[in-house]
Amino acid sequence: MISNKAKYAFRALLAIASAPEGESITSAEISRRYNISHKFLEQILLDLKKAGILDSRRGKSGGYVMLRPADTVSFGEVLRIFQGALAPLPCLSRQFYQRCDDCDSEASCEIRREFGRAYDASRKVLESRTIGDALSNSPVEQPSPLEEPRAV
Repeated sequence: MISNKAKYAFRALLAIASAPEGESITSAEISRRYNISHKFLEQILLDLKKAGILDSRRGKSGGYVMLRPADTVSFGEVLRIFQGALAPLPCLSRQFYQRCDDCDSEASCEIRREFGRAYDASRKVLESRTIGDALSNSPVEQPSPLEEPRAV
């Protein structure tokens, strides 16, 4: 389950990316539109700015703009910013790998194998789908459910 922080980050990114090119959108406007605490939203926007996804502008036409094109910002990338590892087991994580304490052999672990299949399928979708895709409502390519999980 994704956190509210991640969900609000997606809402904010979709709002900012849908603004006419060159125009910014204020955090107050996003906060009102989605009924998100303004203070909480500011923390989220700052995290997205630190990650190099957003930029902020000051002044009369101030607010937030996309620093990168929306079609280069994947759902997986944003989810990692706010939730860390996407893998359901530490032994499946690429960035946060940790061997399971109670496992004798990753190669023969049935739990790892089955969760690996589910993780690979969801990871492929999250990494291939972008904020731009969501805005254009392009169809999702379904991964094959029979593919073996990749070795770590």
